[in-house]
Amino acid sequence: MHIGHHHPEEAENGRVERFKLEAGEQVSLLYPGQIIAYRGEPQGRADRFMTLKGMYRKRKLLQADITGPCEFLTALPHGFYLKTLPIRGNSDLLFEFRNLFFYTPGIHMEHKVLQLKKMIVTRDWMKMKLSGEGLVGILTYGPLYEIELDEREPLFVDARCVVAMPENASLKLCVYGNHLASQHMNYHWSMTGNGVALVQGSLAGPELEKEHRQDGLIKRVLREVIPFGGVFIK
Repeated sequence: MHIGHHHPEEAENGRVERFKLEAGEQVSLLYPGQIIAYRGEPQGRADRFMTLKGMYRKRKLLQADITGPCEFLTALPHGFYLKTLPIRGNSDLLFEFRNLFFYTPGIHMEHKVLQLKKMIVTRDWMKMKLSGEGLVGILTYGPLYEIELDEREPLFVDARCVVAMPENASLKLCVYGNHLASQHMNYHWSMTGNGVALVQGSLAGPELEKEHRQDGLIKRVLREVIPFGGVFIK
């Protein structure tokens, strides 16, 4: 499978990612609405309902399983980047499920429930651990950076920018700096331990999920189930 930028010069107005799958290759796309062009056998795309957890976390109902040989283009709004990461065996990173754009067969997902205090502060209640053999596509707002952790010196990262963190790292929600600084900043993760943290280079944008956050469940179901519901139901 090959993934690349279709026209890198268009990055200022949004990015277009080109997927090319050989015969027998497959990818599961969790944002099927971002597909803008497809070349291949029509039956090569099979949409299906997500699990209940996936519906809740993504605020959408469907994902697309695409089998090669085929090519297709996906559109990313301005500011979004797609990073392909290989997964080999058991990764110790805990991801935000909303950042997962695609995955290939052989990837296993395990949900990890957060502590109550962390749920309240982050407005999130679980992370996702990936294992197996394959590729995942991570969607970020801004470029993705890897930052090494230290066992003694804490790393402070804005909680809104964290894409993945080591499962066994020591974590604490806090603010830092003097009194004035701590009063005017968002909560940060204080991290110590081994491994790396994955951090996106800008604060998370709402473009891809804005529509789904505003809609009720009934409207989303009707939009997905009724033929051409996405056109007629706004």
